[in-house]
Amino acid sequence: MKFDTPATTNPIDAMKVVGQPRDRLDGPLKVTGGARYAYEQHDVAANQAYGYVLGAGIAKGTIRQLDIEAARNAPGVLAVVTAREAGKLDKGKRNTARLLAGPEIQHYHQAIAVVVAETFEQARAAASLIRVDYAEEPGTFDLEAARSKASEPEGDDPSLKDSRIGDFPGAFASAPVKLDETYTTPDESHAMMEPHATVAAWEGEKLTVWTSNQMVAWTVVDMAKTLGIPKENIRVVSPFIGGGFGGKLFLRADVLLAALGARAARRPVKLALQRPLIMNNTTHRPATIQRVRIGATRDGKITAIGHESWSGDQKGGGPELAVSQTRLLYAGANRMTAMRLAAMDLPEGNAMRAPGEAPGLMVLEMAMDEMAEKLGMDPIAFRLLNDTQVDPEKPKRPFSMRRLDECFKVGAERFGWSRRSPRPGQNRDGKWLVGLGVAAAFRNNLVMKSGARVRLGSDGILTVETDMTDIGTGSYTIIGQTAAEMLGVELDKVVVKLGDSSFPASAGSGGQWGGNSSTAGVYAACVKLREAIAQKLGINSSEAVFAGGEVRSGNRSIPLSKAIEQAPLIGEDTIEYGDLDETHQQSTFGAHFVEVAVDAATAETRIRRMLAVCSAGRILNPKTARSQVIGAMTMGAGAALMEELAVDTRRGFFVNHDLAGYEVPVHADIPHQEVVFLEETDPMSSPMKAKGVGELGICGVGAAVANAIYNATGIRVRDYPVTLDKMLDRMPDAA
Repeated sequence: MKFDTPATTNPIDAMKVVGQPRDRLDGPLKVTGGARYAYEQHDVAANQAYGYVLGAGIAKGTIRQLDIEAARNAPGVLAVVTAREAGKLDKGKRNTARLLAGPEIQHYHQAIAVVVAETFEQARAAASLIRVDYAEEPGTFDLEAARSKASEPEGDDPSLKDSRIGDFPGAFASAPVKLDETYTTPDESHAMMEPHATVAAWEGEKLTVWTSNQMVAWTVVDMAKTLGIPKENIRVVSPFIGGGFGGKLFLRADVLLAALGARAARRPVKLALQRPLIMNNTTHRPATIQRVRIGATRDGKITAIGHESWSGDQKGGGPELAVSQTRLLYAGANRMTAMRLAAMDLPEGNAMRAPGEAPGLMVLEMAMDEMAEKLGMDPIAFRLLNDTQVDPEKPKRPFSMRRLDECFKVGAERFGWSRRSPRPGQNRDGKWLVGLGVAAAFRNNLVMKSGARVRLGSDGILTVETDMTDIGTGSYTIIGQTAAEMLGVELDKVVVKLGDSSFPASAGSGGQWGGNSSTAGVYAACVKLREAIAQKLGINSSEAVFAGGEVRSGNRSIPLSKAIEQAPLIGEDTIEYGDLDETHQQSTFGAHFVEVAVDAATAETRIRRMLAVCSAGRILNPKTARSQVIGAMTMGAGAALMEELAVDTRRGFFVNHDLAGYEVPVHADIPHQEVVFLEETDPMSSPMKAKGVGELGICGVGAAVANAIYNATGIRVRDYPVTLDKMLDRMPDAA
């Protein structure tokens, strides 16, 4: 199905199943332990052995000698695989560093060996017997030190290029009111609960991996390239994922090493990356240094806005796209954005929930508050004054839907924004200094080709098959709701099967594109099935109404079961998108409100309440959508107050590489959250008229927290996270 004209009235608009707050179809399995995650696939292949991965002990250099004899002869060991034993390996298109190193080492904890043994304990003990002699080389591990050598990112992608509209230098220089500040965001870890884990089994030349991965089709392609085998010989199964946040978008070392270990041991192999390797061996959100300049008239109209960002990555990697939202969020005739990328020897940087916008808005939205203060304006009023209904870089290109102003107005009313003191440090509650903060939320609506297969069986059960994954976002449920709505049956008559490369390729879970695109793919497949059913029943498909388990046309009403008396019927199709996202800018919007209390004596910050107001097209399931947003808000709070991968700039690794040292918010940190979805549909996004929402929820939260802290204390911390050590000596008198 080609989607190249705006959606008109269609079966989804009935909203009998879609749009309702249905419980998760996978909920009972998850709360009873019935949902099998990757490492728990005990019975998919008999006689499983265990793998243990050894990571490099240096960040840059070469392996002079790798002695595996003691490990190979240890009790229970079946195989030891290094780059030498593995033979020729390629590198996946989406991998920056090699997944199995040797002799060159590109980053700390890069995998250099996998040990396979009868038990996990035997594999771990044997791995400790491997002796490695390194030739260590000096590396680049400090972004600030590498900043002067950073260069414009390579590649043809327009988002990587500098943007210049009008005369930014001249307009900024002549602006009556100016802001010019530099901010930093740290390296961050995805820190998902489920580790990267895989069970791998060979049957002749064919490989099956049961793994935890967000993008099944990508994994097939990159695994085939890495091993040098046909992609038809690889099956990837990933039915349940215990968190990913972008860290499981790509093929990682657990999949490759489980497969290599299984081939060497001639046994199925199960392995999971230990937590330090998850932090150092896989990907992370890169640190940034960002400079924002804003010039405005005295009445608050932005005349110049510039945003520059520096980040680092392995050679061949890409930048953190921290300036992307600044190109679209606020009006202003004279504009400039630029990104610079430094070659560094830290572990690979890559996508983490809302890559680009999450760290970019942490900075831009703090700068907007600072500029509002310089102007003597309310922060919301300043933002609303500079709102726009067209792409600021291409004024003839409108937004398909943009209700940022309504998000702010609804949120301000619900949150009690009018009670906020414009002067910092004025509100106290006993020992606590209390403040309110706000920030805009923004994330582009990305559309991706997505396929599905739908089968109406003789038992009346509607089965949906697509390789779409569920990373805790509710994919099973909204896909089931889509199919039920399209065929006019109850949700309990739908079975959803996900995360298997033997199913049609979907959009996958990433970039906030998954829910809208995958359900649109199911919509397309259901249209095919509806046509097949109508033809079988002798009904004109364009006139057919599917409802209550029947097909109706005029005065005729025929049970669905009549169409499958002789054989099941199948519909399969793929949604493909035209240029609607080029003629109209498709984005999602929101407003985040936060109240904090800061201990006047210790500078300890506590979040008291949070509100998100979101404008994101049709909400396919308010219950699962709310769950996504509150989780994202929690991650945003963590980024603001505690999350930071501490870099050892001498040895080139993340020191706090476990869940004890890498701090994330817990229940006590987040006492009250509220989410409001504006009622809307966006016909240009897909037949579902929906958009993604899971990443919008994190965008802007960090700045809202930091702005609230400033309102409470008068202290502006421009280097995230906003920890008490950065505030304590600047606190107002506690008396």
